[in-house]
Amino acid sequence: MGTLSEQAAEEFVAARAFSPGLPGFVGIAVDLLVDPARAPGGRRALRHGFLDTRSPRVLVVSGPPSPGLEVALRRMSDDLAASGRIVDQHQLTVLPQASAPLDSATAGVRVGLEAGLDGGGPLGLPRRWELAHTLAPVLAAAFANSPLRNGRPSGWRSTRQALRRGQRVRPLAGEPREAWAAYVMDALGSTGNTPRQTIRAGGRVTAADLERHVAGLRPAVAARGHLEIDAADRQPGNGWRIPAAVTSVLLDDPRAAEEATEATAGLADDPALWERAARDALTDPALAAAARDCFLAAYAALTRQGASRELRDEVADFTERYVYRSRCPADDILDTAAAHP
Repeated sequence: MGTLSEQAAEEFVAARAFSPGLPGFVGIAVDLLVDPARAPGGRRALRHGFLDTRSPRVLVVSGPPSPGLEVALRRMSDDLAASGRIVDQHQLTVLPQASAPLDSATAGVRVGLEAGLDGGGPLGLPRRWELAHTLAPVLAAAFANSPLRNGRPSGWRSTRQALRRGQRVRPLAGEPREAWAAYVMDALGSTGNTPRQTIRAGGRVTAADLERHVAGLRPAVAARGHLEIDAADRQPGNGWRIPAAVTSVLLDDPRAAEEATEATAGLADDPALWERAARDALTDPALAAAARDCFLAAYAALTRQGASRELRDEVADFTERYVYRSRCPADDILDTAAAHP
């Protein structure tokens, strides 16, 4: 395929946005923030997924789509252990926080879920697309864990999510594929222009150009054939399991999805919500109230689904330590920084 017209470019993106599928498969990607900043290049096959280098400071462990949350968690644990051995071989250290001490590198946890079914209902693509967007800032606030920049408080509980402070909560109006295509066409790329601007100025945009452009976009909710939710900062230790569990169950369990929709509906039209999520996290009363309802719904869903006692306890402990107290992991780091100025 050669140079695309504006309409052809939109149709190309829309056609690749989603592959409808019944919820159930779960994929997880965990960033490893390493010190010093000399991550080995290239891709390495792990037992289940892959280890890729995003930057000299960030390695990414990407798990495969797995049949259910517990399988996805088990596979990611295997691959993180293998990645740890590779990191050790290169004499690197994985940092426990989500922001680097001496530069602007940050790390997160991303969750991939089935797009859902075409049509309505709690498992339908339109409702899942909408809920993923309204839920994302609540998850970002609860899992904020990057309050430092160059070793000092940045003024944000999630320096990583501060980059999205101007982002709207609701997705663009229209059918999800069309909404995603419109977002992609109007998103700035590496050239400093959007694909739409390039085409209207008489520039050349090919299918390969669009694929590279889409791969480089990092919205909180993305259409990559499946739903990708990139809302949580990297958590200490095995804490990555909690955002993976909470995110997946709130979207995939029909009852939990209904409860999460109710909990977040009142936030959807707030133009400053992402800014408050990144800066204030759960000290913001509206975000704190939504988070409490969502985490209760997630725990109940995990119980209904027969999730392991270990996983349920991890979610319950996080809820008690942070969500019920209107705190997030970033507050622990800020407390330490204040005690040792």
